[in-house]
Amino acid sequence: MIIGAFLIVVGTIINGTTLYNPGDTSQLQGGRFVLGFGVSIISAAGPIYVVETSHPAWRSVITAYCNTFWFTGSILSSGAVRGAIVLKGNISWQIPVWLQLFFPGLILLFVWFIPESPRWLFVNNKREQSRAVLAKWHGNGNNESAWVTLQIAEYEEYLNTNGADKRWWDYRALFGSRSGRYRLMCNCLFSIFGQWSGNGALTYYLPAVLLTIGITDSIKQANVNLGYACFQFFFALAGAAFVERIGRRKLMLGSMASVTVTWIAMTAAAGTFNNTGETDQNAANAMLAFIFIFGACFSFGITPLQALYPVEVLSFEQRAKGMAFSALCVNAAGLLNAYAWPIALEKIGWHTYIIFLLWCSIQFTVFYFFFPETRRRTLEELDKIFNSPNPVKTSLVPHKIAVDSEGTIVASEDI
Repeated sequence: MIIGAFLIVVGTIINGTTLYNPGDTSQLQGGRFVLGFGVSIISAAGPIYVVETSHPAWRSVITAYCNTFWFTGSILSSGAVRGAIVLKGNISWQIPVWLQLFFPGLILLFVWFIPESPRWLFVNNKREQSRAVLAKWHGNGNNESAWVTLQIAEYEEYLNTNGADKRWWDYRALFGSRSGRYRLMCNCLFSIFGQWSGNGALTYYLPAVLLTIGITDSIKQANVNLGYACFQFFFALAGAAFVERIGRRKLMLGSMASVTVTWIAMTAAAGTFNNTGETDQNAANAMLAFIFIFGACFSFGITPLQALYPVEVLSFEQRAKGMAFSALCVNAAGLLNAYAWPIALEKIGWHTYIIFLLWCSIQFTVFYFFFPETRRRTLEELDKIFNSPNPVKTSLVPHKIAVDSEGTIVASEDI
């Protein structure tokens, strides 16, 4: 996290100090290159840290909330762009660029005050430190707490203190077994699907989408963009609160089915608007409404899982390298968002939405047949699911849990 935040700061400084020079964007490109490295590193390390340090009873909700706060940056950046758009000169684009220093700066200041992952301490032969961290944060200072004893016992049974994660060049944990390959498949496909549902086009190229329904004024586009980010944030927070109650599969399947139906409606509305000579304001308003409905459906079911599901499907030995693959998949999928959809929107306009419609239905099918349920199990308990012949079927076996007087899970087993 320190390395990633530092690179973001360096990349931001390079970009922010760029002087206007027509035809020469080399400094901006160099800054973006450095910044991109930092984002990839910190976006892999952050979710791993959250999922490994969270109390088992709250792991899913906390990690789900972690990704929903992506919208904090989205709202601030949209607001900065909206506020600076009326300014004259370089300041109009430099303000949003320099604001990128804020959150990585906070990380560099406060990361020294948070504990190291107890799992990392354990597998690196720092077991007393691992127990001390668990006792302080999960056991209310009690070394003999039931939670501390349970987690240490699971570490001893499932964590390999001489695993492939100790050797930077060793990727056998990812590919050396059927369960390892299955876990990596779930990780990478979910990371890709989270980018290819059409959300990339609606998030990064919303102004271009708005052009297909006749909204051409830059200030109106900025207003819609800001409102859309706030709207998504609300539904992402709501979805994160239900990841444990509803379950991962129901959330991803329900969300993908909903966005598929929404793309049908958006395609019809945009097609009607364009086929009537761009005079049907009702169709334009309907399209705008369905854009927001899409944001609600996607943010409620998929956004909370984007940090949670790819991390928890990996074993500890796989986790760091597996999340590097996840970051690679996100960036590779982002290439399509960056280079394909702008061209498609320019060349075929609203017909682009038909592609999203078909692809979302494919994603729903893959989710249904291949992605297991992971709720109400510790990270180590998930090994039983992925080591079984049919992980999806095993994950759907009724799961018995024991709770204390406050409703906290204290034990669990398959029925």
